[in-house]
Amino acid sequence: MTAETIARMTQSEFKEMLETVVEATVERALLEMLGDPDEGLELRSDVRDRLLRQRQDVVAGQQSQPFDDVVRQLGLE
Repeated sequence: MTAETIARMTQSEFKEMLETVVEATVERALLEMLGDPDEGLELRSDVRDRLLRQRQDVVAGQQSQPFDDVVRQLGLE
């Protein structure tokens, strides 16, 4: 990205780009310091199957419930 490109950004575009860069930098630093906590673990077959079904549902266009709705349904407010 050049200075000219940045100069043409709106404040909200620049803020969004900056937040993305900061998030990626922090995530990378944490992974370097702490490593991947799931590294070496096996994925249980029932969890794998559920994830595959969820992916198929998304590809088929099915939508999940909004997080706030689930929180209310479970009484976790």
